[in-house]
Amino acid sequence: MTALRYEDWLVVDGLQINNWDRGVLEQLRAGGVGAVNATCAVWEGPEETLRAVGAWCRLAAANPDIVTLADGVDAIRRAHENGRIAVLLGFQNTSPFGDDFRLVEVFRRLGVQVAQLTYNIQNLVGGACYDPHDSGLTRFGRHVVAEMNRVGMMIDLSHVGDQTCLDAIDASAVPVSITHSNPRWFFDNPRNKPTEVIRALADRGGVIGCCLYPNVIGGERTTRDQFCAMVARLVDEIGPEHVAVGSDCTQNWSEKFVAWLRNGRWQPPEANPVVPKWPEWPEWFSGPADFPVLAEGLFDAGLDEKTVQGVLGENWMRLFADVLVAEADR
Repeated sequence: MTALRYEDWLVVDGLQINNWDRGVLEQLRAGGVGAVNATCAVWEGPEETLRAVGAWCRLAAANPDIVTLADGVDAIRRAHENGRIAVLLGFQNTSPFGDDFRLVEVFRRLGVQVAQLTYNIQNLVGGACYDPHDSGLTRFGRHVVAEMNRVGMMIDLSHVGDQTCLDAIDASAVPVSITHSNPRWFFDNPRNKPTEVIRALADRGGVIGCCLYPNVIGGERTTRDQFCAMVARLVDEIGPEHVAVGSDCTQNWSEKFVAWLRNGRWQPPEANPVVPKWPEWPEWFSGPADFPVLAEGLFDAGLDEKTVQGVLGENWMRLFADVLVAEADR
């Protein structure tokens, strides 16, 4: 892989959940990342999420030379041509919608382009990956899915329960995503997906972003070769157009934030006696600046240039083109 070839590519990260500032944005630039789904809400309700969107508007306005809030594939490619990182605002939960399906359109008009249906625990929309019993997609959830389809907001199933995943794939009129998860055959973790879910996703045209977060790859000792061999096997199993990357990078946070991710407001901290801490990342991938290392690993795993280019960005762009448009414009 030549440096020039990689630098010419549009590299898209399916999800990062950093504490964003200019320094983090410069890490993306150093790694050649041209676009990213940036989490701006996890447990937050509507009002808190509005403030988070407002904070992103301020950050983008203060750093116009390096970042822009881009809506749709044309805006993403323009940003890349101009040397700026294209940010797609996203949620890792549907809590920002509260109990009102109309807020889906409100947030879409504000530039939010991705929403994960549940985050680790049952909500009004459906079941989550750590629930002992997955309810499946609820009646409200079906309205949310339909509304996301209508306004052009991408559905994410990364932390969603297996049955709710299958229900959402079936209910959606357009392809859906798993922005940051891995096959369960690679590492047995509830956040990773069984073959049944991954195949259903691919059969409907969706994309899975293979995730580098230590808890879903087997820890910091997992090697680049092991991870990239997993990507290569998945390409063989479901087709090269359905595999991408969602790093789940967590730069610039304190230990307090990981406790917020684990506990939210649904359980008191004392209910979980283990004090949450950030896991150690593999030496070969500790943040977005290491994307070129991942690219080299994918070539070493035997993937050809077209496939690697797809995995590192163009497969997300194809999905964005399919789903980030309003129903009336399809």
